[in-house]
Amino acid sequence: MPISQTNQPRRTLLLTGASRGIGHATVKRFSAAGWRVITCSRHPFPENCPWDAGPEDHIQVDLADEANTLEAVAEIKRRLETHELHALVNNAAISPKAEGGKRLGSIDTTMDVWHHVFQVNFFAPIMLARGLVDELKAVKGSVVNVTSIAG
Repeated sequence: MPISQTNQPRRTLLLTGASRGIGHATVKRFSAAGWRVITCSRHPFPENCPWDAGPEDHIQVDLADEANTLEAVAEIKRRLETHELHALVNNAAISPKAEGGKRLGSIDTTMDVWHHVFQVNFFAPIMLARGLVDELKAVKGSVVNVTSIAG
């Protein structure tokens, strides 16, 4: 089924982790299909990105910071002029490595590192979904959580 449907108002997607990889490809795909894509990344909007509304629809946010995440939710709501959000894609995640690129171990990794990982990978997506639940419910929107084997 095609992403864009004819004779329907423009749909809106909120995407975290949009600056590279799967997130960047997702932005290009949905933008090309006519969706409005609001992007979130801890980096400022890169000038060489290919979608037209990129700078206006980009929110710089550090999902590791609970207060900054709540500020981003308020900003997202402000930018949703129609108060409709058709999809929330939680793509942002971190997978810090130990020395030599090894995976972190539960015994020797500090609790501060684990708190940081869980804030970005687990709590921030919950905060975004909770904060935007009314906008998603209004249009029977969807939440997609992207993860990896590291998760």
